[in-house]
Amino acid sequence: MEELDGEPTVTLIPGVNSKKNQMYFDWGPGEMLVCETSFNKKEKSEMVPSCPFIYIIRKDVDVYSQILRKLFNESHGIFLGLQRIDEELTGKSRKSQLVRVSKNYRSVIRACMEEMHQVAIAAKDPANGRQFSSQVSILSAMELIWNLCEILFIEVAPAGPLLLHLLDWVRLHVCEVDSLSADVLGSENPSKHDSFWNLPGNTQTLTELELKWQHWHEECERYLQDSTFATSPHLESLLKIMLGDEAALLEQKELLSNWYHFLVTRLLYSNPTVKPIDLHYYAQSSLDLFLGGESSPEPLDNILLAAFEFDIHQVIKECSIALSNWWFVAHLTDLLDHCKLLQSHNLYFGSNMREFLLLEYASGLFAHPSLWQLGVDYFDYCPELGRVSLELHIERIPLNTEQKALKVLRICEQRQMTEQVRSICKILAMKAVRNNRLGSALSWSIRAKDAAFATLVSDRFLRDYCERGCFSDLDLIDNLGPAMMLSDRLTFLGKYREFHRMYGEKRFADAASLLLSLMTSRIAPRSFWMTLLTDALPLLEQKQVIFSAEQTYELMRCLEDLTSRRPVHGESDTEQLQDDDIETTKVEMLRLSLARNLARAIIREGSLEGS
Repeated sequence: MEELDGEPTVTLIPGVNSKKNQMYFDWGPGEMLVCETSFNKKEKSEMVPSCPFIYIIRKDVDVYSQILRKLFNESHGIFLGLQRIDEELTGKSRKSQLVRVSKNYRSVIRACMEEMHQVAIAAKDPANGRQFSSQVSILSAMELIWNLCEILFIEVAPAGPLLLHLLDWVRLHVCEVDSLSADVLGSENPSKHDSFWNLPGNTQTLTELELKWQHWHEECERYLQDSTFATSPHLESLLKIMLGDEAALLEQKELLSNWYHFLVTRLLYSNPTVKPIDLHYYAQSSLDLFLGGESSPEPLDNILLAAFEFDIHQVIKECSIALSNWWFVAHLTDLLDHCKLLQSHNLYFGSNMREFLLLEYASGLFAHPSLWQLGVDYFDYCPELGRVSLELHIERIPLNTEQKALKVLRICEQRQMTEQVRSICKILAMKAVRNNRLGSALSWSIRAKDAAFATLVSDRFLRDYCERGCFSDLDLIDNLGPAMMLSDRLTFLGKYREFHRMYGEKRFADAASLLLSLMTSRIAPRSFWMTLLTDALPLLEQKQVIFSAEQTYELMRCLEDLTSRRPVHGESDTEQLQDDDIETTKVEMLRLSLARNLARAIIREGSLEGS
């Protein structure tokens, strides 16, 4: 069973008395909204909130840091490269690639740390300077932990080389060592330099180190037993240090930056070929000796101690608690998972540790207006819950601009997220309608395959035609193609535009047949019938008979049906044709024209039969 954490720390919100009044909160994708309600817990006194503020609590504020954004962007490319490492690679070739990836991650951390350090120095506001300096310390601790994990878990250094790696680790992270080395080696007589004896540097090979260490050890033991340097306390102290005497080392505590500096120094002089399995003993005892019961271990100490104990899961857990965002644990866990070190650790809620941390990190990226694009790729590499999480988060992205909407849409289409594609297209269609951009609205509704909205937009097109006498966005309507079958109203719009095109090309017979079919098939809305009948007038008045007698009877039937039938429930008074003088005039003109055409058609058809 999973180990349960203790109670979380309480976050106090200024001006809010949660003991007296009830609180209201609502979760968002990356933040929480908190406010005080007007309800009193105990007394039914005034229903007025004492705190007039609404607070927004963000869980991943680091994504808004300009410098840390570079960390997120650079590491994203490294992450994608890691996912593409050939699984068939084994042995040294695979290990070397994983070590290279780890070093790339560390170089990104160090670059951000150095930039943050420069910003901290240049900060004019002391508060900002302290904030940047604090961030530098966090980045430094992150690289310190990562470097140690690289040595112990990824390179898996054996006895002998292990200490050399740890010496490099201390030298890299205890800044004074490199600067002291440069000063000492750059002097005329290094052995007489003031800082010569303060430097525990080592630039020798393992064989040289082992041989010289053995020689030191034997010589020092003999000199110490013989009391050769009893008259020189400093030389005798040096002998004890070279023998790895803990008390003698602790006497020089001021020269050691921290307990892990003490640990590596102690190992150098007492056990330079220490085995990895024995590290935890030396680490714990070094921590206890260095602190001496005067203070408690810091979170960083606990993390490093867990690493020396080879407890990967404890390292990840402690880092998750101590660090302010999920970047570190997500990428480190992913790398360790590729090293096949976390295969057996599944969480009890349906995901493994790697995926859980990547999901949390990606969720935080989606809270940022541009970094969300990086989060998409992290979700892609979470096989269990990645797609579901992406679907939930992508629906919450504010589509502020059409360019951003197209970007989101492309992502959804690439991943065949049909429902999200429809939702986005519908949102864009509604925005276009509100801005009276009917062509764009129709295009988005077709792309969304939303029949109801396509009908609504088609009605707007027809209404605009009735008001202005012409169509807008002709290119779109002329090229609807199979898309016009999405809804009856869209089909009618496309066919009605086709009628006008035929009429313009003087294909009167085809135009007449299409116009009649639009009415008899009932595909045209009743509110548009009078417009269609009016469109038939020029054809009825042509010198050549266009409508046959049968077609004319059909038109007359449609006209009578329109004028005799009462408006259905919900139709406006303007549609009551019998009460409108203008419509009455139109009806009279249509009846007269239809009667004349019928007579001409009967005569023409009769003469054709007689001949």
